[in-house]
Amino acid sequence: MRSTYKMDSDSHQPEDKYAVARRRVKKLKGFYTHLMIYVVVNILIFFLNSNDLAPEESYFKIENFFTAFFWGIGLLVHGVSVFGGNIFFGKKWEEKKIKELMEKEKKEKWE
Repeated sequence: MRSTYKMDSDSHQPEDKYAVARRRVKKLKGFYTHLMIYVVVNILIFFLNSNDLAPEESYFKIENFFTAFFWGIGLLVHGVSVFGGNIFFGKKWEEKKIKELMEKEKKEKWE
C-alpha cells in the first residue's frame, strides 16, 4: 500500500522519490526517442533529396533544410524542458520570490 501523505517538499517518502525518479526516466526516454527519430528521419530526407538532384546541382538549398531546422527548434525546446529544468522560474527564483513577498507583507504590517 502506497502512502500519499506528504509533510513538505523536502521530506519525500521513499515511494515519492521512486515516483519522481520514474517520471524523470520517462522524460529522458521520451527525449532520446525524439532525438533518435529526428536523426533517422533527417538522414532519410537527406538521401531522398540528394537522389533527386540534377547533375552539378548543389544540395545546399534552403528548402532542403526546412524540416531539420523547424523540427530542430522543437527538439531544442524538448531538450530544455527535460535537461534545463526551469531556467527562468526554478527553485532559486521561487525561494527569492517567497522571501520578497514575506518581506513586503511584513513591511505592510508595520505601516
